[in-house]
Amino acid sequence: MVGMKPKDVMPSAAVKFFGAGTAACIADLVTFPLDTAKVRLQLQGESQIAEGVGALKYRGVFGTITTMVRTEGARSLYNGLVAGLQRQMSFASVRIGLYDSMKQFYTRGTESAGIVTRLMAGCTTGAMAVAFAQPTDVVKVRFQAQVRLADGERRYNGTMDAYKTIARDEGVRGLWRGCMPNITRNAIVNCAELVTYDMIKELILKYNLMTDNMPCHFTAAFGAGFCTTVVASPVDVVKTRFMNSGHGQYSSALNCAFTMLRNEGPTAFYKGFMPSFLRLGSWNIVMFVTYEQIKKGMSRAQQYWESPF
Repeated sequence: MVGMKPKDVMPSAAVKFFGAGTAACIADLVTFPLDTAKVRLQLQGESQIAEGVGALKYRGVFGTITTMVRTEGARSLYNGLVAGLQRQMSFASVRIGLYDSMKQFYTRGTESAGIVTRLMAGCTTGAMAVAFAQPTDVVKVRFQAQVRLADGERRYNGTMDAYKTIARDEGVRGLWRGCMPNITRNAIVNCAELVTYDMIKELILKYNLMTDNMPCHFTAAFGAGFCTTVVASPVDVVKTRFMNSGHGQYSSALNCAFTMLRNEGPTAFYKGFMPSFLRLGSWNIVMFVTYEQIKKGMSRAQQYWESPF
């Protein structure tokens, strides 16, 4: 990321990799209930049509959270947390932690990186992350949506049981269900999130509006969260529904999108927008502020240990 002073020690790729995963896990712990509310709202129109229900069960972000706590208990807000943390540790480490390294790769090691280079770096790390972290995302979404089962039965007994059951019932490919829409979503999210954060922070420092400190990181992260939500919501809704769907429910992600458009109209693509924004905005703020502090702390520790007595 931008903002390093000449006297500062540039964090190594390992520091960024570990720091990004750790910061993302902390952000997930803080914002997971909003993510669960977003998933429930995104799936609501689909379940209404399937069950022939007319009334809305969930209304708004906090209405959804309140309904879940009342009907399922407070623990339901953290359904899928284990898979979510597994996802962030493997996923965010790659897409965020390797972003600067990928920028340097595309610029052949030079410091100047234009918008095209940043977009290419964001798309690349986003796609790489999905390639091996997709099973954790599938399990997370299945756990967050498992209220849809009747008679109070659990869809899966635990995280490992979910991996085994999906692989047994749907094949190993089931763990990569929705991989292509997820790659599309995360290429978009990564570009909108990282590039926007990078550029807002760079402009703030360039025009001396703030120094490279927590208020600067907060402002850049908030702007990145809003831009990301606007751009990525349609793909995110399709990804969530396709990953949660039963075997044969949709023939492809495109079929899922067309079915949504036909049955629910174009507004379906922005279902759960407010929880998406609250979640992405707060997630970005917690993640980037924590990430920047971890990078600085680990770089100082590295400098301390390497300095002569």
